[in-house]
Amino acid sequence: MTNLFSMTTVNVHQAKTHLSRLLERVRAGEEVIIAKSGKPYARLCPLESPPPRRPGLLVGSVGEAFFEPLPEDELEAWES
Repeated sequence: MTNLFSMTTVNVHQAKTHLSRLLERVRAGEEVIIAKSGKPYARLCPLESPPPRRPGLLVGSVGEAFFEPLPEDELEAWES
């Protein structure tokens, strides 16, 4: 494994052999480059956390008609 500019570069065989270890390093914030024949092919990097969910975002956008039963002909169309 070679450390270049705070990124680790590994070949495909090393990546397959040590994937769990590499994933732990990525989880800790490190980026890992996977190379084949010395050429970079892929980059493993930590995912950003999704933004927090905001309950009630669609309040008022669904009318009462949404909750009414479907007419028989439309219900049959959905079931067939």
